Amino acid sequence: MGQQSLIYSFVARGTVILAEYTEFTGNFTTVASQCLQKLPATSNKFTYNCDGHTFNYLVQDGYTYCVVAVESAGRQIPIAFLERVKEDFNKRYGGGKASTATAKSLNREFKSKLKEHMKYCVEHPEEINKLAKVKAQVSEVKGVMMENIEKVLDRGEKIELLVDKTENLRSQAQDFRQQVSLHAMDDPLFVVCTALEQNKKSHLSVIILFG
Repeated sequence: MGQQSLIYSFVARGTVILAEYTEFTGNFTTVASQCLQKLPATSNKFTYNCDGHTFNYLVQDGYTYCVVAVESAGRQIPIAFLERVKEDFNKRYGGGKASTATAKSLNREFKSKLKEHMKYCVEHPEEINKLAKVKAQVSEVKGVMMENIEKVLDRGEKIELLVDKTENLRSQAQDFRQQVSLHAMDDPLFVVCTALEQNKKSHLSVIILFG
């Protein structure tokens, strides 16, 4: 299981996201933020499914820990990730500056920690599963509420998630520049058509589609 099974994570106080991490681009960050606005304030775990992905939330003491994962990652790894992040965050900021921190202001300090916990959880699935059994979390994970995300966001339309590796976007841009340099002299029409097509793809990687 690769690190791509966990796509995006954040820590929020109320509805204010204090730190976040992802290696991808897409509309999943917007969807995750919209779900955050709808979460009950009570301490609990919540999982919402959408287009082959799960949006997992752990709410406790006014803070929300979130991770977006592919469905194939299962339930235990995302929940274990949230527990690890919660413990680390509380050790660092419990009763401290997290209570007054502004949006994204903890990114510099905690972004790398989100990446670190994400990497650990996806690279040690056997250990995560063993710990879950020892802590009797298997039944707890099964009991986590699973709801369709469109229902939570009060949308009648299906949400299509867009997830693209940041490196892929850079690679596409480089390929485009190479294509232009090779064909510009021979076929000006190629340059125009390729530019239009490339522009279309770039927009599709960041917008929200409601099909």
